[in-house]
Amino acid sequence: MLIFRKPLPNIEHPEMPADVVIVGGGPAGMACALRLSQLIDDHNARHPEAQLSKENIYVLEKAREAGQHCLSGALLDPRSMKELLPGFEKEAPLDAEVHKEGVYFLTKAGHHKLPITPPPMKDHGNYVISINKFVKWLAGKVEEAGITIFTGFAGSELLYDGNRVTGVRTDDKGVDKQNQQKSNFEPGYDVKAKVVVLAEGTRGSLTKQLIEKFELMKDSNPQTYGVGVKELWEVPSGRIKAGEVIYTMGYPLTPKEYGGAWLYGSKDNIVSLGFVTGLDYQDPRLDPQHILQTFKQHPFIASLLAGGKMIRYGAKSLPYGGWWSLPPLGGDGWMVVGDSAGFLNSARLKGIHLAIKSGMLAAETAFEALVNGDSSAATLGKFQRRVETSWIKDELWPVRNFHQGFKNGMYAGMVNTVLQDIFDGGLRNRAPSHPGYENLKAVVGLPADGGPRAHMVGPAKGDGKLTYDKLTDLYHSGTKHEEDQPAHLVIDDTNICNERCVKEFGSPCQNFCPANVYEMVDDTAAPNGKRISLNPANCVHCKTCDIQDPYQIITWVPPEGGGGPNYDGM
Repeated sequence: MLIFRKPLPNIEHPEMPADVVIVGGGPAGMACALRLSQLIDDHNARHPEAQLSKENIYVLEKAREAGQHCLSGALLDPRSMKELLPGFEKEAPLDAEVHKEGVYFLTKAGHHKLPITPPPMKDHGNYVISINKFVKWLAGKVEEAGITIFTGFAGSELLYDGNRVTGVRTDDKGVDKQNQQKSNFEPGYDVKAKVVVLAEGTRGSLTKQLIEKFELMKDSNPQTYGVGVKELWEVPSGRIKAGEVIYTMGYPLTPKEYGGAWLYGSKDNIVSLGFVTGLDYQDPRLDPQHILQTFKQHPFIASLLAGGKMIRYGAKSLPYGGWWSLPPLGGDGWMVVGDSAGFLNSARLKGIHLAIKSGMLAAETAFEALVNGDSSAATLGKFQRRVETSWIKDELWPVRNFHQGFKNGMYAGMVNTVLQDIFDGGLRNRAPSHPGYENLKAVVGLPADGGPRAHMVGPAKGDGKLTYDKLTDLYHSGTKHEEDQPAHLVIDDTNICNERCVKEFGSPCQNFCPANVYEMVDDTAAPNGKRISLNPANCVHCKTCDIQDPYQIITWVPPEGGGGPNYDGM
């Protein structure tokens, strides 16, 4: 029997008043906090008679320390940072400025460099960074500015007064697997706030609650997603120079799947390497971690990594839907920023700069709410207008139909990309989309050996030098959770897993999870001889299960605050 995280009955949660609470300490959340501080400082200098305080502005971050759960490729377009902190380049942890790009099309054994770099892939002037180090640095700036960051505190649910968001309840600590209090039990806080900013990253749990409660996506395209699986490598000197960027498309994917790879040269012979697989593939046996291992075996890639060693591992989902998949961005007491809203340019494979800018615009809106004493939808809804009149829309509008163009495969998508350049977004103003998991086909009728996808279905074995099985990779993510706590992967009905999914889709959770959380174990008492078993302590917080489950019965909720991966240097 599986026991899941449920609210404890009859528990009093102490209240903490707040002016603004920002849930999530990634680039968007930190930028929001820092920009809000700047606006308050400027206001106080100009209006000594009407001072605003920063004492009740809080950032809640579920990781043990800022940046610990942050993962990206990562390339930073500096545009928004130049606005937030002019001259930031002199002190920020920037590993290398991009000086060389190359885009390659891979066949099974060959590689072909494109004669010109497509405009979206031109990265001169951008920076190779560790998003982990960069967010730690931003957190220091936020704290220097006088804003409190509470690490190890996860937002477990939103607080409401009717249809108004009034705050956030943080997680209870010290609850065992049976959902009973342990000797170290501490109830979570009810942080009552005038303004709640959700900056939780992709598929944020509170954002998901908000969207479902108010049906925020009813007039938007469904969000679509990809999952990026990343390894950090140390390679021989001179192999991939600092500031060198390589993108690939093609193999190991077939023309039916969407995705591609990156290699970013950093300082000290460190290389960021990863593969993004669109979560709209057809074969439920596809395994994104396996795809990365197969990619590394390509002769071109293997030659770049020869003699090197893998030092870190991680995975993260990312929103691909673009402009038409954005929900309403502000309402009574709330705003949504960054990846939680879907601010990512999938044509450029970049979202950090958009997350930062969205956080800044949300800060301007929150500041107006504080000055006027009004955090209603009339005020916070202005965040939407600020985004629509900013360069965020200037960047996302021309590629608003980019991902939709790939619904019929890679070649159709490439044609659509050209059409977007010619006809301002393509042949239609708004191309529709549907959730990616709906593309999954039943295993009956699929080639038993995987057919043309045999090299990327099922678990990767790994040779321990170039390629790795899932558990070996997971070890390098530094993931740690308190073992004795309720599972934070909530399955609504395990009978669907044991009776239907195992037969209809072959239990794809075993494959799409990059951390070996889900297993089908032998059980003679189960209808099909198999039953679902969870390893929640393995979870790297990518939310792929919440996104890609074909029955949509898995809900990811935050584990006890502080638990999760340790993406040091990633």
